[in-house]
Amino acid sequence: MKTRITELFGIDYPIQCGGMLWLATPELAAAVSNTGAMGNLTSGNYNSADEFAAAIDRTRELTEKPFIVNITTMPSIRLPVELLKDFFRVSCEKKVTALEIAGAPVDTFLGPEFIPMAKEAGVKVLHKVGTVKHALHAEKVGYDAITVAGFEEGGFPHGDNVGTMVLLPRVVEAVNLPVLAAGGMVDGKSLAAVLALGADGMMMATRFVATTDCAVHPNIHERLVQAQENETSLHLRGLLSAFGLQVRGLNNAIMRKIAEVEQAGGDLAELFPLISGQRALEVWKDGRVDEAMLTFGQSVGRVYDVPSVSELVARIVREAQTALTGALEKF
Repeated sequence: MKTRITELFGIDYPIQCGGMLWLATPELAAAVSNTGAMGNLTSGNYNSADEFAAAIDRTRELTEKPFIVNITTMPSIRLPVELLKDFFRVSCEKKVTALEIAGAPVDTFLGPEFIPMAKEAGVKVLHKVGTVKHALHAEKVGYDAITVAGFEEGGFPHGDNVGTMVLLPRVVEAVNLPVLAAGGMVDGKSLAAVLALGADGMMMATRFVATTDCAVHPNIHERLVQAQENETSLHLRGLLSAFGLQVRGLNNAIMRKIAEVEQAGGDLAELFPLISGQRALEVWKDGRVDEAMLTFGQSVGRVYDVPSVSELVARIVREAQTALTGALEKF
């Protein structure tokens, strides 16, 4: 499969794993990259530049294939802006294949010197966007590619609430950059659909959690397989209003408590203990699925099993080929 994304990143299949706090580790990144898709190493897993540099080295011990590094450019108590700048610099020094920026644009959040820094190092920079306006900005300031995330996505969808089916072709028509589609992506049918809409590939996160290579408790896998497409909800729009974002996560006791606090007009001091990333880290390990905000997308409704990453990617490629061929036969 050859698209502008496979050519840009030097990968075999136009499938990328998305950034996932605590889960997109060297082991999972390598498992994805070794299939010919694009693994993801999430910088937010680490507390210092040295820890992060060691994680890049570990990923390279596990795979010789390209992988992408996620940097989330949003205010964080644990990850100050200076540390995010360090993550970006280390990525350039280590000459990773690409950087996935999720959140505010690099040029406004970190500084105008960072995209030229990446270009000088030969590191591609991709921005995850939820609007046409942000896609146009990414093209203007020199990003190499864009991920278009519809509001079906888990994590931080844009508050405009535009789905992938509409947003993706709007962005493809507006910019002349390679485009990945995200939000609702789960299998070969998803890949076939977004290629038909003009994308150059797709990015998945929730689906990669439901693999044997993702280091989560078996209860998490069981809940993912059981979940239906209507079992996620959106919250924290007020808290994230400065970024036009909100949070989508699996309906559970914590999400219901978050909704209660929001409805009562609660502030960050009340919400932070509920949304803390540390809480999620513990739940991934101990499997208490009601005890943390689990940021899965609506694609949970189409997760039916827990294969290995290699089995999943091979299946997606076969399904995409079958879906595209079947669609052409109808004409």
